[in-house]
Amino acid sequence: MNRKSLFLLLALCGSMLSVTAQTLFTYGPYKADAKEFLRAYNKNNTNSGGNKARSVKEYLDLYIKSKLKVREAYERRYDTLASINTEVENLRAQIAESFMTDPEIIGRLQKEAFQRSQKNIRVAHIFIAFKNPAGLTDTLAAQNRRDEVLKRLQNGEDFLQLARQFSDDPAVKINGGEIGFITVFTLPYEFENAIYGTAVGKTTAPVRSKIGYHIFKNLGERKSPGKMKARQILLATPPGADETVKKQLAALADSLYRRLQAGDEFGPLAKTYSNDYISAANNGMMPDISVGQYDPVFEKALWGLTRDSAVSKPFQTSHGWHILQRVGVKPAITDANNKEYQQELQQKIMADSRWKASKDHIYKQVREKAGVKQLLNNDIALRAYSDSLLDHAPMQEAGKSLSPSSTVLSIGKETYDLSDWISYAGVFRFRPDGTGAKPFEQVKEEWVQHTMFEYYKKNLEDFNEEFRNQMAEFRDGNLFFEIMQQEVWTRAQSDTAALQALYEKNRKDYTWKLSADVVIFFCSDPSIAQTIYDKVKANPAGWKKIADTYSEKVLADSSRYEWSQIPNLNKMTPRAGMMTSPLVNESDNTASFAYIFNAYPQTLQRSFSEAKGLVINDYQVILEKQWEELLRKKYPVVIDQKVLGAVLK
Repeated sequence: MNRKSLFLLLALCGSMLSVTAQTLFTYGPYKADAKEFLRAYNKNNTNSGGNKARSVKEYLDLYIKSKLKVREAYERRYDTLASINTEVENLRAQIAESFMTDPEIIGRLQKEAFQRSQKNIRVAHIFIAFKNPAGLTDTLAAQNRRDEVLKRLQNGEDFLQLARQFSDDPAVKINGGEIGFITVFTLPYEFENAIYGTAVGKTTAPVRSKIGYHIFKNLGERKSPGKMKARQILLATPPGADETVKKQLAALADSLYRRLQAGDEFGPLAKTYSNDYISAANNGMMPDISVGQYDPVFEKALWGLTRDSAVSKPFQTSHGWHILQRVGVKPAITDANNKEYQQELQQKIMADSRWKASKDHIYKQVREKAGVKQLLNNDIALRAYSDSLLDHAPMQEAGKSLSPSSTVLSIGKETYDLSDWISYAGVFRFRPDGTGAKPFEQVKEEWVQHTMFEYYKKNLEDFNEEFRNQMAEFRDGNLFFEIMQQEVWTRAQSDTAALQALYEKNRKDYTWKLSADVVIFFCSDPSIAQTIYDKVKANPAGWKKIADTYSEKVLADSSRYEWSQIPNLNKMTPRAGMMTSPLVNESDNTASFAYIFNAYPQTLQRSFSEAKGLVINDYQVILEKQWEELLRKKYPVVIDQKVLGAVLK
């Protein structure tokens, strides 16, 4: 661990215990509470042989020293240094996004997704479009058709028959209203919720989307079969193909099937004939297939293959003719503690519309803690002003009372004017699918939500205690490092006269114990270590060139080391030309070994240059102790023994 990391660790705080906020000690006019101290103590997990009282008191001494130094850094306004603020802002940018979701909500969604992934539901669908056959929106007519379908379902009429009669889904002509099996993430979240909340044989209430009403029926359920590994030959139907071409494709599909039955290998045929060029390049192998990814006809044929290597008969979909070969099945993951699968579910949740639940939590917090006020309630004026600016049209009379600086919204102490609104609306007023402009009310609501989201992110410290603590701890850690650099480390390294005097005064403390001139090879893994070991053993003089060849995986350090520092020397006596065998570090699987140039089996005096690193360390201790005494005079420390007693329990 480098010096900066060590002192940052001392300065940082950790997990919070349930402790009443009481002042543990004061330092000058400043206070440090017990909860803050315990957070730091528990993160560093300081413990002296299981003696809590001893470990708390030892850590408290270090903690007080750290507090005094950080306070002095604030007094000197080091917190305004550009270098400090740049590091803090860089960290904020790196970690803020991870705090923009509510862990409790994400956890609930993960649990729900896992449970739903354990079964498939066979679904039928009726779609009632808002647009009539002429392409005009007619929501009243859609409501009337929806109500008629519901009435006839209540009277016991067959769902699939009604789908064929009423559904505006173009696929109904092929699937008769049955869309096949689905699983979690197959359909939009609002559809999935309706379906998974409906018993077998029952129908859902109508689900409204942007384009119409959807009614689903649960036709049956099964345990999830997992994912299928399969190969495909696709003979795609060209656009506008006539009957002659279609018959030729059908005949080719039959011919290929007969060749497969006769023993031809699937892969070469797929590579030669399949129009699915991505899978064809891989001998027809497709990515793992989950339920609900493909056409129901495709999936019925796929999951109808009951053994590995089985080949389907040719079948037709809207894409063309298909022949499938089952390669294998990856069983569904049923272990809720499978970390890899839980991570996969979380990633899908974050990319799915269900993440909106976490955003709703953010909006709620902003409204409750900061307060949200819409200060311009005249939508007629706002619409007129917006239309004029966004469409580059003459200003309408209703919008003339407004200006770019007119305040529209306030969140907490922040205000947002018409220029903010126009900047957003100019970019986001159109639907992403290219079907035209969104309704004015929708764009306005999305802007308010976007503004609340950005406010939350900008003021994350006010909403999330863990984030607030982490940022404060990082800033204090950097201040600690900066002031130590100024007061101790730089001074100790640059004051050559003081270092020389300290060395002369304590020469007897700066000696070589039993030592050796060695090169130590630090390797990324045991395999590399053995390779380097063998090469160096065969050619010791070429050790540097060997290390350079493997520079990305090996670090070679040539220096004088005491015997106790040489890896795997154990109780052996080193001698020139000796090599120690690789020593594996079990914590990270790295490995190290040494080649010995010369051995010194007696205690020797270190020269000043040889002892300089040790002298600097000793001088740093002296400087730091002197400085700490001055800080304690400037910020007298008073410990509340009663509170300390409670902490020690």
